[in-house]
Amino acid sequence: MKEVIVKDADLQQAAMDGMDAFIQVFVKAIYEAIGGELTPETMAELNTDQLTLLAWDTLHKEVMDGGFVQLIYNGYGPFIFKNPLAKVLRLWDMRAPSKLIYDAHTLWLKHREEIEKECSDEEFMALFEQFPDFDNLDDIFIEHEEEWTENIAHYIDDHLERFATIN
Repeated sequence: MKEVIVKDADLQQAAMDGMDAFIQVFVKAIYEAIGGELTPETMAELNTDQLTLLAWDTLHKEVMDGGFVQLIYNGYGPFIFKNPLAKVLRLWDMRAPSKLIYDAHTLWLKHREEIEKECSDEEFMALFEQFPDFDNLDDIFIEHEEEWTENIAHYIDDHLERFATIN
């Protein structure tokens, strides 16, 4: 396992800056520990909680920017849906986002081939109209994003040793 180090001063500042900043201190430290790139090799160097945090960060950024259709089109479907993200979130007592990911997984299996095809910007924008099933999931995520971000931050805070060594 790679040692992930977070400076106490960075943690203190992030805690004052809010939940997003607090989470990002750990995300940044994990990426730094693995050389900045998540690959099958570097994934093996992380524990389940660290990998789950990186998956959550990817899910969060993609869905907040362009929804599940964008996440799938950008190639993150396997990372989000084939890894145990939903299962681990349930273990973290985050049942609602876990269920949402399972629901999105079902749609991903149904539509992935069409959504993952290379296409023009215009064709990409049309994907959102072609796959309205994802709209409700996007809305649920956005509605609960602050609450879920807070839950992630509290989980990290309660289990710091699973994410990093604090110096």
